[in-house]
Amino acid sequence: MRILVLLLFYHYATKNAKSYRTSNPNFILIMADDLGIGDLGCYGNKTLRTHNIDKLAKGGVTFTQHIAASPLCTPSRAAFLTGRYPVRSGMAALSNIGVFLFSASSGGLPTEEITFAKLLKQKGYSTALIGKWHLGLNCNSRADFCHHPLNHGFDYFYGLTVTSLRDCKPGEGSVFVAGVRAYLVTPLQLIGITLISLEVLYYIGLLRIPHGALRYFFLISTVLFGLLLIFFYTFRYLNCFLMRNHQIIQQPLSYKNLTQRLTEEAVQFIGRNADAPFLLFLSYLQVHTALYASKDFKGKSKHGLYGDAVEEMDWSVGKILDVLEKWNLNDKTLVYFTSDQGAHVEEVSSTGEVHGGYNGIYKGGKATNWEGGIRVPGLLHWPGVVQAGVHIDEPTSNMDIFPTVVKLAGIPLPKDRIIDGHDLMPLLQGKILRSKHEFLFHYCNAYLNAVRWHPGNSTAPHPGQGITALPYGEQGTQCVSQNSQVNLFGKLFSSLQTLIQKAPTVAIIPTCAIALEDLSHTITHRYSLISPETPERRIH
Repeated sequence: MRILVLLLFYHYATKNAKSYRTSNPNFILIMADDLGIGDLGCYGNKTLRTHNIDKLAKGGVTFTQHIAASPLCTPSRAAFLTGRYPVRSGMAALSNIGVFLFSASSGGLPTEEITFAKLLKQKGYSTALIGKWHLGLNCNSRADFCHHPLNHGFDYFYGLTVTSLRDCKPGEGSVFVAGVRAYLVTPLQLIGITLISLEVLYYIGLLRIPHGALRYFFLISTVLFGLLLIFFYTFRYLNCFLMRNHQIIQQPLSYKNLTQRLTEEAVQFIGRNADAPFLLFLSYLQVHTALYASKDFKGKSKHGLYGDAVEEMDWSVGKILDVLEKWNLNDKTLVYFTSDQGAHVEEVSSTGEVHGGYNGIYKGGKATNWEGGIRVPGLLHWPGVVQAGVHIDEPTSNMDIFPTVVKLAGIPLPKDRIIDGHDLMPLLQGKILRSKHEFLFHYCNAYLNAVRWHPGNSTAPHPGQGITALPYGEQGTQCVSQNSQVNLFGKLFSSLQTLIQKAPTVAIIPTCAIALEDLSHTITHRYSLISPETPERRIH
């Protein structure tokens, strides 16, 4: 009898302890920029030293099929913060340029969108975004801050509102060179040839127009060329700056010890809120180009400046884990690590050094819906709540973080909109064995480009998983928007019907027939997309 009483007491104490740990937990959500899934030791890399990030995997859960909602920064981050496909919020472009490039862009994450930060702030959490935002700044004036992080639920912001670009770091070239070559070099050459030809014709007497007209034409051409030079000269000052809340504190941005500064800001925020629930979104600029590393890490890795940047970011993650231990917050804090999309494998510096990462065995990279562009690291660490050393091979999405965080904070999900993510806790705690994502939809900007199908009645993905609708061999390596909706559902139907017709055994036919029926239900996804009503939602 005494033993029974002790067992009951132990069960009650354990239950209460676990309940305490899961009541109003802290959240540290860490997102790298353009990091490849093959760059981390916990995903098989043998040469880059990522001991601290690997520690998250060893002490927590590793998702092996963790999928970004988009292969580009802006739409992927919008999906992460809202738990919704970016096309729902208008954060998916109708043009080929799918991200914000200028601080003066009037578009951004709409104010009516609900982020997990906004909900947690209402619950009494202290919230902070440190690092990259890339979801807009202003609407109608230079200081209305309608798209600023502080207008989307964050109490504190320290970082960049746009992104790190080669143009922000002297000597690293420009991301606009390709555009200038494609769209301006030929017109400038034609203008030059035209001016010379007109001058020659006028000089030999074959052209009889006022000489002032030629001078006027030459003046206009000179002005246009001068404006182009002014654009390149002023871009860094006008677009590359560091902010604290609404105030610009460094213009233009300096990369010297930048990761160390971001880390120190994160450590201080955690220390200030050690006795109250908090949400920290630590959004690194690394390893997006322009690459950088402090003197303590520069030249120390086996993979050039890219490897140096990865290892410095790993050092930063270690500092975050150290401060959690210092304040005895390990058991009270869920730590999540991911990347906004896959590595930009084509990145090469002006000197020929490879500045892109490694996506392991997966084809493609950033800006494509091949596996290398959307399959990203996914690590979740929470001692005492999440079992250590577990690998989950089910499809999961970065959109799943929204409902997971919101529910753990004891907040009901919004009822007035579709949330595409699913709570991860039942999967993490073994209450369910299958992901709720039977279908994941992949967009090329605002156009449906691929569908990942994980049949509910199968132990393995269907061979047609991730069927791509755009002929990449003809369009090039990057995702290129089209002016009409791709009929991907039709292609999937056709694929399955062909499989039924060519099935070697009768046994496979019922499975494919069920799949056709299931697939028809996913067309409701298409009809659930409501076009944005206001132009401010669009990326332009």
